[in-house]
Amino acid sequence: MMRLVLAIVLLTLSACSPMLRQQPLTPAAGFQGPRFEGGAVVSFDGARLGLTTWQAQGEPWAVIVAAHGMNDYANAFHFAAEAWAAQGVTTYAYDQRGFGRSPGRGVWAGAELMSQDLRTVTALARARHPNAIIAVVGESMGGSVAAVAFAGDNPPPADRLLLLAPGVWGFKSQPLPNKTLLWLAANFTAGKVYTPPRWVTNRIYPTDNRDELIAMGRDRLMIWGARSDTLYGLVKLMDKAATRVGDDHVPTFYLYGANDQIIPKNAAFKAVKRLQPSDRSAYYAAGHHLLTRDKQRAVVIADMLSFIRDPDAPLPSDAPPIPGAARDASRDASRRAAGL
Repeated sequence: MMRLVLAIVLLTLSACSPMLRQQPLTPAAGFQGPRFEGGAVVSFDGARLGLTTWQAQGEPWAVIVAAHGMNDYANAFHFAAEAWAAQGVTTYAYDQRGFGRSPGRGVWAGAELMSQDLRTVTALARARHPNAIIAVVGESMGGSVAAVAFAGDNPPPADRLLLLAPGVWGFKSQPLPNKTLLWLAANFTAGKVYTPPRWVTNRIYPTDNRDELIAMGRDRLMIWGARSDTLYGLVKLMDKAATRVGDDHVPTFYLYGANDQIIPKNAAFKAVKRLQPSDRSAYYAAGHHLLTRDKQRAVVIADMLSFIRDPDAPLPSDAPPIPGAARDASRDASRRAAGL
């Protein structure tokens, strides 16, 4: 009997597929260090990450480093960055490893490597614009990376952190069937690429902007599917992020839409409770997951710009705080009453 059990265990282990993860590169001889270089940013290990820059006219008063979400790339910020550029703000949006124009397309890079890239790009922006306010904007998965990076011992050298519907739906918030199926898929079919079935894509929308969804669907730099080990890595990252929100030491603004079908409310409301009383949050009744691409994006974009300029100023939209956030509307009301 014991031999039979041992044989079954060995057979099971032999069927396991190793999970693939990107590793830091070994810089070539003569490596000149991180730098902006044309349409790329050369990271700390020599990796060339895709970069899109929206320049303000003249010297910007603020600079945004933008990190996109899962299977997306720098173009995620095209609406917002164009609006910010018109207001004197320069945006550096880079493609995270495994996505867009960056190396290892479709292969997970891991929280530490992605965090180090964020630190590197932010440091480059700080060096190029020493007199500007430096703000990091992380959307969805990019928000997860930012939350983890800012909570670490070596946070990005930024003055503001803005979390756009950050990915906080980790294993602790996932239902048991999800956790079980994902573990099995990652351990037994690590390299298999899964695409969402039609019944899911017909019911779940990341934004109410149909034209933008069509444009995204035609964009060859988007990824429509994911390896099971990449999905597993993403959920592990979200697990970390959910417990790191609020552990940063810069003014933080957490934004979430009431119609978000990607990050469930229970996960978002739980994470937002970790914000410091001095942090801000906004809950948009008409908002979806991709807040800066929704039909009502102008409202969100203006609120973000206002926060970057003055973290304590009332939001132009008067959007209420996210339910459960430590800070409520009373402080804003008192400021208005005082004429501030």
